[in-house]
Amino acid sequence: MAFLTPVFGQITVTNTQAPDALVQGVLLGNGVTATNITYNGSAVNAQQLQQNVTYFDATNTSFPILRGVLLTTGNGIVAVGPNSAAGESMPGTPSVAGDADLNAISAATVTNGAILEFDFIPTGDTVSFKYVWASEEYPEFAPPNGGVNDVFGFFISGPGFAGPYVNGAENIAVIPGTSTPIGINNVNAITNQAYYVSNVGGAAYGTAIEYDGTTVVMQAVAEVQCGQTYHIKLALCNVQDQGWDSGVFLEAESFASESVEISVATVSGDTSVVEGCTNAQFIFTRPISQTGDTLSVSYSIGGTAIMGTDYNNMTNPVVFLPGEDTIILVLNPIQDGINDSPETVVFTATTITECGDTIISQGVLYILDGPNLVINETDPLVQCAMDSVLMSAFASGGYPPYTYAWSYAGQTGDTAYAPIYQNGTVDVYVTATDGCGFSGVDTVTITMNQTLAIDTLIPYPATACNPDGAVSAFVAGITGQPLYSWTGPGNPGPNNIDATVMQNIPSGWYYFTVSDAVCSVNDSVFVDQEQSPVAEFSADIMAGCDPLTVTFTNTSQNATNYVWNFGNGNTANVGDLSSQTQTYNNSATVQLIALQGQCADTMNIAIIVTTCGCTDPTALNYNPLATVNDGSCVYPIPPLPTVEVPNVFTPNGDTDNPVFVLTTTNATEIELTILNRWGNTVYTGKGINPAWDGKVNSTDAAEGVYFYKYIVTGVGGDKLEGHGFLQLIRD
Repeated sequence: MAFLTPVFGQITVTNTQAPDALVQGVLLGNGVTATNITYNGSAVNAQQLQQNVTYFDATNTSFPILRGVLLTTGNGIVAVGPNSAAGESMPGTPSVAGDADLNAISAATVTNGAILEFDFIPTGDTVSFKYVWASEEYPEFAPPNGGVNDVFGFFISGPGFAGPYVNGAENIAVIPGTSTPIGINNVNAITNQAYYVSNVGGAAYGTAIEYDGTTVVMQAVAEVQCGQTYHIKLALCNVQDQGWDSGVFLEAESFASESVEISVATVSGDTSVVEGCTNAQFIFTRPISQTGDTLSVSYSIGGTAIMGTDYNNMTNPVVFLPGEDTIILVLNPIQDGINDSPETVVFTATTITECGDTIISQGVLYILDGPNLVINETDPLVQCAMDSVLMSAFASGGYPPYTYAWSYAGQTGDTAYAPIYQNGTVDVYVTATDGCGFSGVDTVTITMNQTLAIDTLIPYPATACNPDGAVSAFVAGITGQPLYSWTGPGNPGPNNIDATVMQNIPSGWYYFTVSDAVCSVNDSVFVDQEQSPVAEFSADIMAGCDPLTVTFTNTSQNATNYVWNFGNGNTANVGDLSSQTQTYNNSATVQLIALQGQCADTMNIAIIVTTCGCTDPTALNYNPLATVNDGSCVYPIPPLPTVEVPNVFTPNGDTDNPVFVLTTTNATEIELTILNRWGNTVYTGKGINPAWDGKVNSTDAAEGVYFYKYIVTGVGGDKLEGHGFLQLIRD
């Protein structure tokens, strides 16, 4: 069984730096200077450690912002993954009771606030920073559920601003292209879903963070005047209650005022790419206010990676044409087969601001070697045949998403099943392939060690017509107390610890199951039956004048004793197939009973004797359709046979219609055949009165429609044939 550990870890959150240190040393980038830093309205608070303003590091996780400042409604430690609970919360350091600007955004009273403020002077005409809004209130309190939600805002005031908030501030935490503040009710899976990321169960970020939902990486942008002083308030609050924490992740060094900014974009959302797998984009951006002219920007490339060896050649300088605010350079890492991960690529652009300041912007990328998938294997032990073994695989050391292929039955996914049929070992191979196409293969060896076995089933056939068969089972390798059960036409009893032998049973298939403390096995055996006797004889002449001498030839089968009743007062009991001769003065019915033990079969033949005094036996050869007169007597013509056939019978154990039998007159022999709806013969009988009891090989036939056909031989040798359908009903 293959087990692979997740590639992504958890973010780390620490509060070893006070808010003013986090602003100066983490949040600020190029082109700005900050002063008058306060937290919740106090400069003293800004110089003390706060649980609601912390530092986070998302290195080696799938979270899209690598590091920065985390501002939360509760304790920042709640943000640490994995996503294991709904509505997670933990109180932080004492916070403000409310805020006028946030009250203006919310439909209800805000509480439990965390507010970080400072003054800043930009060196360019634009200030911007990147952030991700996150909350535990997703998705339970987002549309369509609705509710009162936590709120946040970035309120900037100073020269050129005349907004609706305190001191004419404007909120720059808005949905792009609008003035609508970002919040849970207007960025979610239904509304503005392009800006929403669901993380329920770690769907988006693996084990990185706890929050159930976030925005994508957003950018707050404001146009400013070079060298002027501005004030910004970064604020968020609970609404009504103090549970279900929320937070805003502020990207490190992104609060900047630059004429040209360099950023890095990758498929994974962080600042790393994989050799032979993914590429990266170095994005050069200039403020929209400066897009009227052509601008050529030269940059330098540093780092440990070598252009042309570790990645493709890049264009330098980049040239902005009028109207352009963005230029993208694509970097493709080259798979060199050398284990030198990680390598760095550093783009540095230098520009002069309107204030005459030199602004340096950098973009840093990490090039990683291809992964080495390692599979830790556990080989399962199976105790019983036909057990289905569950195998699972979890990728480690690669780059999601992962796909899996199993050698057994073409199964895919991170789990597979393999039924085991016999003792020994079975090897199953699993191949795990990551999102870059790198793969690893391992072998799962499944061992089956079943001891319980049915050595043999021995049948003892039943005698003819008697349910006196038997079957014995011989079992080995039992663990604990066994249970035995039989099913078959003999209606065996329930599980019994001693039932290894079944006696006094009819012919048919018997199914044996033995179960012990570990396994259950089964087998089947057929109990045969000696053939039943068939009474059959013929007469050398069946009609003639008085006296009529007749010789009977016995052709019966499967019998050991024969009882004759000649119909003229004579009988005989013989033990062989010897012929019998009798003389008749009158018509009679002759009966032969063939015996085999307690089993018997009967056949009758009618002898017709004419008493008019004639002696010409050739009279019987005349036209049977007429009455013949030779001048001295009249010879009667034997009557034709008749048949009545029922169309339904009910062999259900009572005495009403238990068998299917023909009603005939003037008959000496009947041949009856029954077929099922597939054309298979289920019964054949021949004699004076054959009857079908509704069984096939001693087993009850199924209810339904059957086809019959018959040939009836009359006393004069005439044949009457017919066929039709019958209904077998057991209820």
